[in-house]
Amino acid sequence: MSVTQPQVLLVEDEPAQREVLAYNLEAEGLAVTQAQNGEEAMLLVAEAAPDLVILDWMMPLMSGIEVCRQLKTRDDTRHIPVIMLSARSEEVDAVRGLETGADDYIIKPYSMRELMARVRNQLRRSRPAATGAALSYQDIALDTESHRVSRADQELKLGPTEYRLLVTLLEKPGRVFSRDQLLDHVWGRDIYVDTRTVDVHIARLRKALTRHGGDDPIRTVRGAGYALG
Repeated sequence: MSVTQPQVLLVEDEPAQREVLAYNLEAEGLAVTQAQNGEEAMLLVAEAAPDLVILDWMMPLMSGIEVCRQLKTRDDTRHIPVIMLSARSEEVDAVRGLETGADDYIIKPYSMRELMARVRNQLRRSRPAATGAALSYQDIALDTESHRVSRADQELKLGPTEYRLLVTLLEKPGRVFSRDQLLDHVWGRDIYVDTRTVDVHIARLRKALTRHGGDDPIRTVRGAGYALG
């Protein structure tokens, strides 16, 4: 029933630095996608939104600050945490990065231990289940350590796929997930599954959540997808 690995998009134009960062992120159990410039980063985000973006400020074609600005002004990506890396050590530059929407700002050179700590901190916000946090919404509770799920203090039995679906929805109550986004989060990006399969498992999850009574907490958004609440 384990949840899928948190997905990190690493945007860095220096190949050697990018490889070192990718190695350390993967050693933390994260799935890493790499981009060597801002334009490539935006294309990758459009294909599949990551759980976290680590973004270098100075890059060709499109600066990190512009990538951050675009991500934070779009409704479908503004929720993605951004850690900005920069050799700019002036306070005014850090302020500019944070005002553009960066969730954290790290000045080069930095220690890898510090960066990994900040990565984990941001992932606790964007993917709490991946860090072992308990999740809840109204009377629904999910313990990611024991994999126990209950509603109104009555334990629920879920299949592995329904469990991962509920984790995804509980991590972002109110957020509408498209079928493709749910496929990425629940089944993984490298597995081909028909989008109609999502509807089947959502129906099973709804049945499990309402087995002992209570309203259906999953909302269908026509033409968009599903949301919890």
